[in-house]
Amino acid sequence: CKAIEKLDTFKSQEIANTLWAYATAGHSSPELFDAISLKALEKLDTFNSQGLANTIWAYAKIGHSSPKLFDAFSNKAIEKLDTFNSQGIANTLWAYAKVGHSSPELFNAISLKAIKNLNTINSQELSNMLWAYAKIEHSSPELFDALAGK
Repeated sequence: CKAIEKLDTFKSQEIANTLWAYATAGHSSPELFDAISLKALEKLDTFNSQGLANTIWAYAKIGHSSPKLFDAFSNKAIEKLDTFNSQGIANTLWAYAKVGHSSPELFNAISLKAIKNLNTINSQELSNMLWAYAKIEHSSPELFDALAGK
């Protein structure tokens, strides 16, 4: 695979874009996704919030498991949470729930951020977030109460 041969030259944005393209096209390439997960872990500190969200979304969309990547991205997402927009947050939660990868610290941190920013979250993002909490069976009574106006 030509992409694998060139991975050493990929920046984090190129990694995220490549994965997004494969996932959006519905084209599974386990060998490429495995190789990219190793490279993404090496370049973890260079990912911005959108790159983190798009990368993790692509793995979930294509159904490719990468527990080490999901664990590492969870920690990095918590660090960069203030730079995530509501779509990035919703997509990240969706990805973790879709693959069944529990990350209580991430879900807790996002819950607190979401409560503070309820006015910026649209209905689609909100429903995706709530679905993710339910799917992964992560309790967040504060978030659910805030949404109910309690």
